[in-house]
Amino acid sequence: MNWSNRLSRVFGAFASYPFPRRLQILINEFYVKLFGISMEEFDTIDSYPTLSALFTRSLIKDRPLDREKGVLVAPCDSLVMALGDSVDQKALQIKGMEYPLGELLGEDLEEEFSYLNLYLSPSDYHRFHAPCDLEVVESRYFSGELLSVNLSSLKKHSRLFVRNERVVLKCRDAWGDWLYYVAVGALNVGQMAIHFESRIKTNAKLGDARYVYERPLHLKKGQEIGLFRMGSTVVMVGKNWNLALKEGERVRYAQSIGNKERE
Repeated sequence: MNWSNRLSRVFGAFASYPFPRRLQILINEFYVKLFGISMEEFDTIDSYPTLSALFTRSLIKDRPLDREKGVLVAPCDSLVMALGDSVDQKALQIKGMEYPLGELLGEDLEEEFSYLNLYLSPSDYHRFHAPCDLEVVESRYFSGELLSVNLSSLKKHSRLFVRNERVVLKCRDAWGDWLYYVAVGALNVGQMAIHFESRIKTNAKLGDARYVYERPLHLKKGQEIGLFRMGSTVVMVGKNWNLALKEGERVRYAQSIGNKERE
């Protein structure tokens, strides 16, 4: 097993251990202070029995989102690392470093797509949501490494998203176009969870897996899809996007990020 996977398991065990209450509160307070986390939309620090529970904290206040069919919303709190249109079915992980989209998604592509890479830091809200109404037709799990996905690592490691463990959801959007939603594992991500697919077990010494749904699973815009146990990356790949975003911009879940164009 790769060293990054081993280290992530050790950290995951630590983060999931319920220390005595007073010590756990101190650990939680240290983490919140270290990363400058605002807890305004979340429960109190002393309510989380483990560091993992704090990592995966849920919102206690709803964020309003635009329900208009053509509007896309940010799926998570994150930093925009790269976006654009594929060329020869290749996308950028950052400027100057490309990778084949087909390898990321697990299928051969015969057309070009738009892509958006969103990095979740350790301080971010770690749950991810649907950017629009979706029909999930297949879930794919790819085992792999758990290299860090921060900027320095993206610059250092080629084809990083393809090398790392990931879950790919193959979906159709509200217009019938393909939309691929990719949750990429990373260092110290002890586990990724997909709420509607309990058969997917990440960082668990299991091989690749695919689950096809004869009856597609319907997700509403803004519906929670899953969570990371630590910071990581969401990559979205779709068609006919007009995104009002730029690299280096921070976005928040439910924020309107663009619209869908029709050819």
